[in-house]
Amino acid sequence: MAVQLNQIFVNLPVKNLETTKKFFNEIGFQFNPQFSNEDGACLVISEHIYAMLLTEQHFKTFINKEISDTSRHAEVILALSAESREQVDEIVNRALAAGGTKYNDPVDHGFMYGWSFQDPDGHLWEVFYMDPATIE
Repeated sequence: MAVQLNQIFVNLPVKNLETTKKFFNEIGFQFNPQFSNEDGACLVISEHIYAMLLTEQHFKTFINKEISDTSRHAEVILALSAESREQVDEIVNRALAAGGTKYNDPVDHGFMYGWSFQDPDGHLWEVFYMDPATIE
């Protein structure tokens, strides 16, 4: 039997919670205040996808390792599917205008289009669109 779960909460350490919240607000994301406080904020990505943006101090209470230095190392690429190529460009352009940095140039494979950015904490976000007509 295959395991299926209902939601995902990705936990990410952040250096300055207010700066990070402002960044994601400017892109157009919202936060769930029920799961947010001075130690972290619950970024709502979709009905089933959330990112818990935790202060580094609070994040450390969950781990027995060092926090990755995202200026030198990648710990994960958060890949999010968009509804269209235009939405990919819109989200990434908003991220760049809000203070994010370009990670890669847009990549067009014909059936799939993607573009990626880094948030203020150096986490890698890839927004992509896959044309459903090309999926068999």
